[in-house]
Amino acid sequence: MKIWCNGDFGEEGMRRLAEGVAGHTLLLATQKERSVLIPGQPDPALSGADVAFGQPDADDCMRSPTLRWIEVSSAGYTRYDTPAFREALRGRGAAFTNASQVYADACAEHALAMILAMGRQLLPSYGTQLKDHGWPQAERRAASRLVTGSTVVMLGFGAIGRRLAELLAPFRVRVYALRRQIRSEPGVHVVPEEDLTKVLAEADHVVNLLPENDETRNYVNARRISCFRPGARFYNIGRGATVDQRALVEGLRSGRVGSAYLDVTSPEPLPEGDPLWTAPNCFITPHTAGGRDGEGVELVRHFLGNLAALEKGLPMTDRVL
Repeated sequence: MKIWCNGDFGEEGMRRLAEGVAGHTLLLATQKERSVLIPGQPDPALSGADVAFGQPDADDCMRSPTLRWIEVSSAGYTRYDTPAFREALRGRGAAFTNASQVYADACAEHALAMILAMGRQLLPSYGTQLKDHGWPQAERRAASRLVTGSTVVMLGFGAIGRRLAELLAPFRVRVYALRRQIRSEPGVHVVPEEDLTKVLAEADHVVNLLPENDETRNYVNARRISCFRPGARFYNIGRGATVDQRALVEGLRSGRVGSAYLDVTSPEPLPEGDPLWTAPNCFITPHTAGGRDGEGVELVRHFLGNLAALEKGLPMTDRVL
């Protein structure tokens, strides 16, 4: 098979990729993408490939008459999540996979770290250390909260949500998850859209894991924020465009949202003057939740595992189509 790739997975990752596809033809794009967050550029070499790995241009993929399988090197796949793209792949019986499993641990640990940091008032205390060197002991103790026994609502529930639920299990939390497919999950109460208002009113923590598409843009809006339990904490590790950021700022200012942790925003980078930077109790990281040491090597390992499955006719990991 001809395997096209436009990713730059580091020296070790590229070496493993070359070794792993021995026996096939590896076509490396002229312009490589070091970040999975950057859309790939059109590349004529893709038109004759059987497999694409990385961040291929979506239009190139739809035009290609030979592509049998596409694996994107990211958990999100917004630019491929269109009716036209899906129809083009289904029409030729092609497979589409993402790399959710590669990012599940990192994103889940990032979310848990923020839940704990907020609960124990670590971030406000660090702010005090940087500013006035005060000692607000009584205030911080009163504001501290236990994760143990709390209620968590996840908006979206895939590989990252499952891993986060596993990490939360020792804290004996009650976990609700909104998902279109209502099927049982160990230790998780999966709820349909019509029950969301009720569970939001019970939530101590609302974790947004939604991908961006036509149905999810501005999903966390003023109406849904008004359903939050007063003082609930909000976390966004999904996509920035799924949140009405103006409504979130208002929720933080009014106290309806007790605090917010955002790893993603719209746009990215967040402009210097954006009100989120100065909103009360809002903490921002620059889309780093999925990052980890050895990320490139793990992406290659995930791809090679799926390549072996394709060759043997076995199910592939993280298959979307």
